[in-house]
Amino acid sequence: MALINEHFLKLPNNYLFSDIAKKVNSFKVTHPKEKVISLGIGDVTQPLPAAVREAMHKAVDDLGTKENFHGYGPEQGYSFLIETIIKNDYASRGISLEPSEVFISDGAKSDTGNIGDILCHDNSIGVTDPVYPVYIDSNAMCGRAGVLENGKWSNVVYIPCTAENNFIPELPSRRVDILYLCYPNNPTGTTLTKEELKKWVNYALANDVLIMYDAAYEAYIQDPDVPHSIYEIKGAKKVAIEFRSFSKTAGFTGVRCGYTVVPKELNAFTLEGQKVEINRLWNRRQCTKFNGTSYITQRGAEAVYSPKGKKQVKEIINYYMTNAKIMKEGLEGCGLTVYGGTNAPYLWIKTPHGLTSWKFFEKLLYEAHIVGTPGVGFGPSGEGYLRLTAFGDRENTLEAVARLKKWL
Repeated sequence: MALINEHFLKLPNNYLFSDIAKKVNSFKVTHPKEKVISLGIGDVTQPLPAAVREAMHKAVDDLGTKENFHGYGPEQGYSFLIETIIKNDYASRGISLEPSEVFISDGAKSDTGNIGDILCHDNSIGVTDPVYPVYIDSNAMCGRAGVLENGKWSNVVYIPCTAENNFIPELPSRRVDILYLCYPNNPTGTTLTKEELKKWVNYALANDVLIMYDAAYEAYIQDPDVPHSIYEIKGAKKVAIEFRSFSKTAGFTGVRCGYTVVPKELNAFTLEGQKVEINRLWNRRQCTKFNGTSYITQRGAEAVYSPKGKKQVKEIINYYMTNAKIMKEGLEGCGLTVYGGTNAPYLWIKTPHGLTSWKFFEKLLYEAHIVGTPGVGFGPSGEGYLRLTAFGDRENTLEAVARLKKWL
């Protein structure tokens, strides 16, 4: 008799975005003539940069010749991409990394979920709240999160990020072993300055805390005082793993490519107190469970850093950030309170008239035909907020703002 992992049964029946999709599809069936504008799920709309497409076409041609054919690649990623990443994303900011500290993957979502494979189930975890659901759900799947009670997991320390504290989280009320930080933040679109991030690194150094740092939106940062990498903070290599993605930076949501940095200075411990190099364990895990990101994809990612690629990616980011500016100014002009949208492609809106997140979502869908994401879906502190994304087409963005002005 096969037994299941019963921790899966503790999860809510549906993933947040599955619930949204069902409600939207139901509306479309009952209102087939209405045009629905989706500003909810953070999927991109602009095509892949030309430099990326050209590199991928060439890579396909490579696989069509015997002399340039590539079969299984390194599980850690090809050196041509790893070295390019180190040169452009880290050395350019004064951060030194070894090639063996960078692991190419099929996206940051996969790695943030899978990293728990190498960590003990008894670790306590802390998350800023609201939070990207994958961080908690992946811990719940292995039993590390405990049980869900009144909207909170029993073994999770929730660190509120709200308007009351300027979305700057305070240090945890009790000690945690693993801490998840995402900046620029999904869902709130807010950021931490270097001084604020330094506080967290120092806390981790003093308390042997492992930081999972999700920097998937770093390319959208405009403010020079906002760090692009946690390794800009002294000592961070001893306490932090960093996750990055090409999904929102270069339109790879359908291509799938990201990378994870695991410094060799970073250690965890056995129950007897013996230090263990996390880099070695993650490498072992990847070699066993992952066969590497495709050669075609990695050549495309490499092209992101070419002179043409950088220019084209910058144009795409500027396009989305212009959308964010249009949305932010339009929503504020309607009298709404809006956060984010300055260093990130997300806008975090306070629901008007004391409406709950889901109630505002439904009114927005049924009365303005616009899809957002209910803030409470990201955690208890998200109640009373709604997330909108700036990843839509310009035409739809302008139309959505016009609808909102008329509606509100």
